[in-house]
Amino acid sequence: MDVLDENGNIIPKNNEDSKRVIAGILAIVLGPFGVHKFILGYTTQGIILLAVTIVTCGIGATVTSIIGLIEGVIYLTKSDEEFIQMYQTNKKEWF
Repeated sequence: MDVLDENGNIIPKNNEDSKRVIAGILAIVLGPFGVHKFILGYTTQGIILLAVTIVTCGIGATVTSIIGLIEGVIYLTKSDEEFIQMYQTNKKEWF
């Protein structure tokens, strides 16, 4: 189904779907495990967060959960266009 503007013109769909909401929620809930990084395609950064949590037997989860919380809030406060441009197109890895 096409989306129309107020003049009845078809608004072109963006070629790339935003992963903003899912990445933001996962960053807040599962930040210490780096799931949000894997969703965005940042495998190395996801492994770093997961490794810090596992290697420190959960003690490092305090730091990684704070990182996840900050990133989740940042993701959710951006517009879809800003998010796609910054994190999916330009591949900004941290914050």
